[in-house]
This record gives sequence, C-alpha cells and structure tokens, in this order.
Amino acid sequence: MRKAVAEKYRDIVKPEPGKTKIAIRLDNAVIEYFRNLVDKSGGGNYQSLINDALLGHLRKTRPGRT
Repeated sequence: MRKAVAEKYRDIVKPEPGKTKIAIRLDNAVIEYFRNLVDKSGGGNYQSLINDALLGHLRKTRPGRT
C-alpha cells in the first residue's frame, strides 16, 4: 500500500535543478551522526549535511572536477 501511495504522489514534489532523487541504504551510525549534528545545531536537514559531506570529499579528492 505504501508503495502505491508513494508512486501516486512521486512527481508532485520535483527535485531542485541539479539534484536527483535516489534511494540509498546507509549504516545506522551514519544517519545517527548526521541527525545528531542537525539536532545540536538547532535544526536543518541531515540529508543536506550528507550531500555536503560527499561534495566535500569529491572536491578534496578530485579538485576541479565538481
């Protein structure tokens, strides 16, 4: 039932330009770490923090290619 509901409403919220919606499995420790960062800062989006961390890694390891 959840899948049917999700598919029905999938295209209502469009991702921002330059962003792609994905499903990914991460270790619980990773999610907890970023959620705790959001809680300590008083709010925000843990998914954005994960994205920022990944972009930072790319910029560090592949300068000029992001």
